[in-house]
Amino acid sequence: MTKLIAIYLVTLSGALGPRPTPQPPSSGDQAIPALNALLPPSAPDTMNDGPHVYWETDTTAIVFYYCDGDTPAERLNTINDTLRFRGRCDDRSIEYVVPRADPAVEEHTFDDVPRIFAISDIHGEYEAFANLLFRAGIVDEDLHWRWGPGHLVVLGDVFDRGDMVSECLWLIHRLEQEAARAGGRVHYTLGNHDLMVMQGDLRYVHPKYSSGIVTIGISYQDLYGPGMEMGRWLRSKHVGIKLNDIVFVHGGLSVEAVERGFTLDAINDMAREGIDLRSYDIVFSVLWSFLFDASGPFWFRGYHGDMSGWYDRVSRRELNRILEFYDASAIVVGHTDIGTLQPLYDGRVFGIDVSLENLGSFQGLLWEDGVFYRVSGAGRRERLVERR
Repeated sequence: MTKLIAIYLVTLSGALGPRPTPQPPSSGDQAIPALNALLPPSAPDTMNDGPHVYWETDTTAIVFYYCDGDTPAERLNTINDTLRFRGRCDDRSIEYVVPRADPAVEEHTFDDVPRIFAISDIHGEYEAFANLLFRAGIVDEDLHWRWGPGHLVVLGDVFDRGDMVSECLWLIHRLEQEAARAGGRVHYTLGNHDLMVMQGDLRYVHPKYSSGIVTIGISYQDLYGPGMEMGRWLRSKHVGIKLNDIVFVHGGLSVEAVERGFTLDAINDMAREGIDLRSYDIVFSVLWSFLFDASGPFWFRGYHGDMSGWYDRVSRRELNRILEFYDASAIVVGHTDIGTLQPLYDGRVFGIDVSLENLGSFQGLLWEDGVFYRVSGAGRRERLVERR
């Protein structure tokens, strides 16, 4: 973390200016030059983490870190509705730029999207995430947006397991702003592990986060509370979105969701409201229990198999009903590791949660000109399904 952080945030010398857009190679397994130089394979693990930004008032924020056993903090004021600060740990050459205004809740449906790239279940694996974005041509070698009007979908589960969650979040946070300026979009849809951390279920948090930054006296889940920059940003996110006629949701959409009339509007609104509910509010509500339970969009695995005691695998007739209800031609899901990215149900469902351990890299789903492609960690495209 300590060396990688310097390559993906806005620098003082290059803030918001035009950038070269080198073409990524279409094959080969060499790492991104910047990544290779800044994080050699033998780099030791570190407990360092940050920055974390607490909004004390509308115009004042406290920025803090865990850095080499210390917890430096600084109270800063916004200037021209923007918070700007230099890094305080191994990122001292970096200037962070954070808008003061609460993040807007964007539309969940977009038409006429020219191209889409989706990746899921990053789980704090920053280097593999950044490498795929570069190899796919989404970012340049300095990890700045170069995909113009394209839409990037991060399909949930950035949190847990890995030890570079903060790096992944800040990268997505910045790319979202850069993409919007270029006419594109970054969509971060929430997954079950993102939800778990915000609701205080820390069973899968990497040990780094339970013994480092929390020594400042703030619980890990409160680092993502509504008063924190990352917390308020996460609370603006959707659970399900639709780009053209393709629905993206972390777990999946069940027949029960259809029967209950859970439109994407309803799912997204209820999820944002439900993030900060107490457990008794959820347990004693039929609707909240469904939303956050095994048949809901965060946890559903019914496209992959049976879930004993909960549901059977979705039949083709049921899938037709689901697609008709959401007025979609296909659904893209993560959550369930299926080894390698692949189409299901004759290309009407795509599973994109892959085994980083077995593959050695992430894979992404590309849609362009009516064709779905599997994109490997080396940037190679493999045509999967054509639907014009």
